[in-house]
Amino acid sequence: MRVDILTKEYPPEIYGGAGVHVTELVKALREDTDVTVRCFGPPRTDAETYAYDVPPTLTDANPTLATLGVDLQMAQDVGGADIVHSHTWYANGAGHFAKLLHGVPHVVTAHSLEPLRPWKAEQLGGGYRVSSWIEKTAFEAADAVIAVSGGMRRDILRSYPSLDKSRVHVVYNGIDLDRWKPTTDLDFVRSLGIDPDRPSVVFVGRITRQKGLPYLLRAAAVLPADVQLVLCAGAPDTPGILAEVTAGVEELQKERSGVVWINRLLAQHELSAVLTQGTVFVCPSIYEPLGIVNLEAMACGLAVVGTATGGIPEVVADGETGRLVPIDQMTDGTGTPLDPDQFVADLARVLTEVVADPVRAAEMGRQGRIRAEKEFGWAQIATRTREIYASLL
Repeated sequence: MRVDILTKEYPPEIYGGAGVHVTELVKALREDTDVTVRCFGPPRTDAETYAYDVPPTLTDANPTLATLGVDLQMAQDVGGADIVHSHTWYANGAGHFAKLLHGVPHVVTAHSLEPLRPWKAEQLGGGYRVSSWIEKTAFEAADAVIAVSGGMRRDILRSYPSLDKSRVHVVYNGIDLDRWKPTTDLDFVRSLGIDPDRPSVVFVGRITRQKGLPYLLRAAAVLPADVQLVLCAGAPDTPGILAEVTAGVEELQKERSGVVWINRLLAQHELSAVLTQGTVFVCPSIYEPLGIVNLEAMACGLAVVGTATGGIPEVVADGETGRLVPIDQMTDGTGTPLDPDQFVADLARVLTEVVADPVRAAEMGRQGRIRAEKEFGWAQIATRTREIYASLL
């Protein structure tokens, strides 16, 4: 069986959870499966990995049209594959075209859903309608749709009610437990401006509406004075959201010490060191299908405080590996809190309770590592994915 994996992100160009997922899934599948990777960007050196650039005539086009230019090249080259498996709307068009062109089964993994990210219109303009059309068309025609959590499966069936439920499967995201583990490097942590002797709340994520960073900045203003806020945040969706976050961080830095913003992409060892030194990891997302960053924090032995939305409750065992923050949300696709002030207050309250009891927080972190080992190893995830492939042949 030859499987062609179609993806926008692939090493060394990874900026989000989908890219991490594809990288680790490919590695695990290749233990006993013939996998060809087709990705966006400059040439790669890995065997059976092919990269595609945007056609020159589309370099100045709307990003969605440029994406379709790459997808068409991918679809042409898929000939000979037994299964085509696409990740994110960027590659879903390629998977759908390949299914039609070559008559091969198409598997889609849903890492997020366009109908639940309407703020992407800020980034793509009219292209958001194009990306939404690509996703809808690919999902409805796919032979199998993989959701990364039960919450994501419910969102898929709500967003695309014509889908046959039997074709929508849950296969969790995973974590490389050999790479992600407690890592002590106090000199490096200090070089970032973090005081290892003070409690700290750590955030890792892209600067995008769904990650809830503006809510966290408001909540941080009322945390105990000795608590640091460490933000590993970059890759803004738009200049507007970057300006909003920048203003929020600068205002917070005027009010309290220990607000550290790291806007460069940290190496894996470096990020592990930051996570290990933290007291609690925070995931204030208003939309999160699962959240690989939560698994990374758990694997490093860090308690996780996350919003009770999407797939987060399937990762964070409330009261055991961390805490869940309640949220009542709008149902218009934005996920906006119905009462933002209440959400901010609850987020601040839960974070304060966790950092106030470092012994309990450390035990939650220890249990988080155990849970990651039991439930989210890539070997189990690859096995389940192969089973779905086999059912289609």
